[in-house]
Amino acid sequence: MKRDAASQSMDSELEEAICKLAWLNFARARGDVDSCAALLSELKVLLTRIPSLPPSFEKTPNAVEELKIARAIYENAVILSLKIKDREALERNCCQLKEFYINTCGMIPPSSDEYPFLGLNLLRLLADNRIAEFHTELELLPLEALNHPCIKYVMELELSLMEGAYNRLINARQAVPHETYVYLMDLLAETVRDEIAECSVEAYDYLPISVAKKMLMFTSNQELLEYISEEQSEWEIKNCSVHFDMAKPKPHMNLPSFKLFKQALSYARELEQIL
Repeated sequence: MKRDAASQSMDSELEEAICKLAWLNFARARGDVDSCAALLSELKVLLTRIPSLPPSFEKTPNAVEELKIARAIYENAVILSLKIKDREALERNCCQLKEFYINTCGMIPPSSDEYPFLGLNLLRLLADNRIAEFHTELELLPLEALNHPCIKYVMELELSLMEGAYNRLINARQAVPHETYVYLMDLLAETVRDEIAECSVEAYDYLPISVAKKMLMFTSNQELLEYISEEQSEWEIKNCSVHFDMAKPKPHMNLPSFKLFKQALSYARELEQIL
């Protein structure tokens, strides 16, 4: 009797999850972000009561269906994170979803969105300039994944980034292989622009506005001026040029190079005496 009661309880939780997932899909189709967020919160709480899910993977009678439902819920969670532009939630949901793609292989049929979402996770790391983690995640993918258009797209982006082919990288936004990639491509453009800005400060004292606009890949002077106002408050506009003097790294007056040199010599002498 206890086993039957537990089985009925699990069945009811599965039915509730299926019902709420259907409402979630309906709300997402209508663009109702608030309802999506509320339903996702309820569904995630519900998932904590299902033992067939990671990390336990208990073999319950409904394990296959429960794993498929949970995976679909986290796929929706990733999409919602992109909609509301919540980068912390996006990272968290991508990590949770990846568990279902990697650790349920052979347990449930693969999702049609698996490689697009794995590519999205790679793009997320690229947009955050986390190149080492990008390569780690890439090495974990199966060989057949590397031929998928979404994975190949992100790999080509990383190659453009490493080569400094920034225009090619920015232009790639027009050819995203999946609609979910647009927001992260905008973030990647910001990352690239910030890298160029940092290099410009190191390399130049000033640049003509027309040159700075082209270098930072803006289409108008107004966009450049707004960027300076919002992101580069130490830059100055003088005589139709962008001046970087105030943004230059300041020398450490309290630790001049001569003093550091004397300290290094002193340490060397002490080390020589010890040996």
